[in-house]
Amino acid sequence: MSDDNPTLPYPDASTEHPTLVIPGQKDDEAADARPRRPRWPWVVGIVVVVLVVLVVAAELIARAVLPGIVRGIVVEQLDLPADQQLDAHAEGLLLPQLISGRLDELTLSTDSITLGGITGSADVTALGVPLGGGDLEAASGTVRIDQEQLQNLLAQSDLPIEEIAFEEPDVVASGSVDVLGFSLPISLTATPGAEDGELTLTPIALLIGGVELSADQVSARLGDLGARLTETQRICIADQLPAGITLTGLTIDGTEAVADLSVDGGIVTDAALQQNGTCG
Repeated sequence: MSDDNPTLPYPDASTEHPTLVIPGQKDDEAADARPRRPRWPWVVGIVVVVLVVLVVAAELIARAVLPGIVRGIVVEQLDLPADQQLDAHAEGLLLPQLISGRLDELTLSTDSITLGGITGSADVTALGVPLGGGDLEAASGTVRIDQEQLQNLLAQSDLPIEEIAFEEPDVVASGSVDVLGFSLPISLTATPGAEDGELTLTPIALLIGGVELSADQVSARLGDLGARLTETQRICIADQLPAGITLTGLTIDGTEAVADLSVDGGIVTDAALQQNGTCG
């Protein structure tokens, strides 16, 4: 071929026809290439938060409703007055206990309640309380009574007691005895307590006619009565309490006598335990 008609080279494809790039395509491909974060942890977290809120709300509702339910059960089981003031508080988380139908620990308190022949404020702690009815696992409590109530209990004794006064930690019992036709005032200071369910008074001082006498002198002047006055007095009060309640201690706290009580768990179901006991 002659040089008059030279063969032209093919155009360079990379320069004459550049490859078009669609805007955003590379960014999208790069984004697609990046790993996506799973969303399920957020969903689980939200579900957990909702469940916690529901559980807390249910717990608060249970604590608001429980005192009324417990009060109704106690009033009915122990045949208390319908308007009996009674506060109830359960320990621990309530929901698991309500599901099981048994409260681990329940505290009951009232400013005034009559148990047998005794009236005072009371605090009772019960363990293993079945909500559907049944015996308690265990229970104990304290009752606070005033001088008049304790004097009523001491009236069951043979002591010539006409009046008592509290001088913490002791009790001062005053009265009179007849000696040779004369009435002699006496004052017995004793420390209260309890033994085998009976109320005890342990004499620590005795005044007769304003004169302090020893145990031998009292026995010599008052004979058998003098001997009884100088020994520990045991006073049965079982007939003043429900049979399911036993006195385990008695102390003086200011203007009140504090009686410690043991409670038979069957008292809520056994009518015999709810009735006053007897003194042999």
